[in-house]
Amino acid sequence: MNRYPWWKYLIIAVALLVGLVYTLPNFFGEAPAVQLSSGKATIKLSADDVARVETVLKEAGVTSDFVELDGTSVRARFKDTDTQIKARDAIARAYNPDASDPRYIVALNLVSRSPHWLRSMGAHPMFLGLDLRGGVHFLMQVDMKAALTQKAESISGDIRTLLRDKDIRHSGIRRDGNDVTVRFRDAATRDAARGLLSDSILDMSWADGTDASGDVTLVGKLKPTSERAIQDQALKQNITTLHNRINELGVAEPVIQQQGADRIVVQLPGVQDTAKAKDIIGRTATLEVRMVDESTEAQAALAGGMVPFGSERYLERSGVPVIVKRQVVLTGDNLNDAQSGFDENHEPAVHLTLDSRGARIFRDVTRENVGKRMAIILFEKGKGEVVTAPVIRGEISGGRVQISGRMSPEESADTALLLRAGSLAAPMEIIEERTVGPSLGAENIAQGFNSLVYGFAAIAIFMMIYYMLFGVFSTIALSVNLLLLVAVLSMLQATLTLPGIAAIALTLGMAIDSNVLINERVREELRNGSAPQTAIHAGYESAWATILDSNVTTLIAGLSLLAFGSGPVRGFAVVHCLGILTSMFSAVFFSRGLVNLWYGRQKKLKGVSIGQVWKPQD
Repeated sequence: MNRYPWWKYLIIAVALLVGLVYTLPNFFGEAPAVQLSSGKATIKLSADDVARVETVLKEAGVTSDFVELDGTSVRARFKDTDTQIKARDAIARAYNPDASDPRYIVALNLVSRSPHWLRSMGAHPMFLGLDLRGGVHFLMQVDMKAALTQKAESISGDIRTLLRDKDIRHSGIRRDGNDVTVRFRDAATRDAARGLLSDSILDMSWADGTDASGDVTLVGKLKPTSERAIQDQALKQNITTLHNRINELGVAEPVIQQQGADRIVVQLPGVQDTAKAKDIIGRTATLEVRMVDESTEAQAALAGGMVPFGSERYLERSGVPVIVKRQVVLTGDNLNDAQSGFDENHEPAVHLTLDSRGARIFRDVTRENVGKRMAIILFEKGKGEVVTAPVIRGEISGGRVQISGRMSPEESADTALLLRAGSLAAPMEIIEERTVGPSLGAENIAQGFNSLVYGFAAIAIFMMIYYMLFGVFSTIALSVNLLLLVAVLSMLQATLTLPGIAAIALTLGMAIDSNVLINERVREELRNGSAPQTAIHAGYESAWATILDSNVTTLIAGLSLLAFGSGPVRGFAVVHCLGILTSMFSAVFFSRGLVNLWYGRQKKLKGVSIGQVWKPQD
């Protein structure tokens, strides 16, 4: 009746082993380290860089605990901060000889002191939140001038398309700052164009004019309300993009909010991996499609001459310069999806899917420029690089575009990830970066830890006095619940905050409630005259439905907090929901395993140690 099969005890043993392994790293503390990361998506670190870093450290007379390749970065751990700083300077000199154009990120960091065999199993400690340990703080400046310029460039392209579709001839379109000037040969044509553009281009106000050559012109200026709307939209889109990027940091709840009219604050609670955080935030990419300038002046510029007016010089990945026109055909705003894959020659490629507007523009441009080159430029940290500049062989319709050429599979995957995570409406620059200290001090860590210890001790003493041996079983089950909860949080690399500590304390109270309910049901069966074995079986069976109902309703409340809350509220909800799941395992499944192991094999059980069983008086 009260015997578990061997496979249930195997499940318990495996759960305990996994819980112990993944909880252990939290007790080893952390050591100073230096992390080397790529500053660009097109640069990758490999095992060769591990050997190079070891050589650099050896030449500098620096001894490290170890140097290892961790994902896409190289980490070196040291015994003290003095050695750490000396190692950072040596690595920075070796990898960034030109300090004005750093291609790699060399950052101070903290890594766990846990032994290699634990780290090889993916066992890492939890992060502590901004209110307990601190974290990374960035203040980012959004280039609003670039947002307006980009909008004006886009409007210039729309004007050209509108006038062509309506067969209205013009003598040229040029952009002066955020103003767009359209030239015409006669006033009648200008009047026809004014009516069309006033109805179609609502972001601009139009005025008549005359240029130096005597041609009549229409001058479009962005309306003040449109400028504010464009800037607000750029800020919101950049915040959304940052959210998508920072999701790569795991469970840690970021704070991303607007500050002023053109700044964004990014706080990453508990993230001490400054290099990784800066890499993810800084590698926000924008995509632009432009036509290659193949004029005689452009060919002269390739040989070292001056770049013609209306064009710019960029470099391909191989270092070959390309002269492209300033006019932007398409931007990342027209991108719906980006996936890495292979082209028809089985070479790594990035497959792009455009929206309806982008597909229409791309079809028209490719139809009208067959035989000419089109450059796809990826902008990272304000610097553009030509990913590919293929020759247009024919009209490309359907909204599917392919980027290929001299890319490794890893580079194509990274480029697709950058583009898929969202395009920036305007470039951003990190103008302030710092590591934030604990906002409430180290005292909060000690107080939070002590509250758990004292609370657990009080619960354990009460349970063992009131329920005797069953109280011991309940206390052991509560310990297992805490072990499993910490293990799960560590596996998820969650960030523990003060609300998270409160959620753990609440979880302990809820978990022991389940055991109290079970113990009281067993007592009730004993009071009714049931045999001890029958009372144990009936107590667990009858209590299970009630425990399940109460935990499910509490889980629904926790999921609501998780779905609609933010910041500390979500941190509380994550721990709360995980605690409910671990408590159901420990309070019911594990505790019954202990009871079955102790009492289940006694065929003639005369009584159980569950405290005073009060029987009703006759």
